[in-house]
Amino acid sequence: MAGPALKQLHAHRAIHDGGLSGAIEKTETFLSLWWEKKLEGAEAALDDVIDYWKTRIISHADAEESGFYEEVVTNDPSLERAVIQLERDHELLRIIVKDIEMERKNEGINDQIIQKLFTLIHVNEIHSRDEERLLFPHEH
Repeated sequence: MAGPALKQLHAHRAIHDGGLSGAIEKTETFLSLWWEKKLEGAEAALDDVIDYWKTRIISHADAEESGFYEEVVTNDPSLERAVIQLERDHELLRIIVKDIEMERKNEGINDQIIQKLFTLIHVNEIHSRDEERLLFPHEH
């Protein structure tokens, strides 16, 4: 069963907004260190960014998938297609984070990782907006 914060638009939006702003802030910290050639700091900051995506954003996605989405579809079967699309967004986030980890392991920090960090932010932003619009249509 989903917690109450997931079922209320204002609370759900606050989770999304907080998660996104944290991801942007941590990415900016990493980029600043990287561009200043502070490699040790950049490595630690990238660890922090990756950990944040896993423990804050993806864990929120896991919580949605482990009850909230099921409840939404049970209450309104017409939302099944929307939920499938939202779950795909979550999977894209997971894939991109894994790609960043593999790229870093194989090649070190590079421009592709930076591009993927921006992609994570954009996918998450679009996903959150769509989720709020599709699953809370009467609260907008």
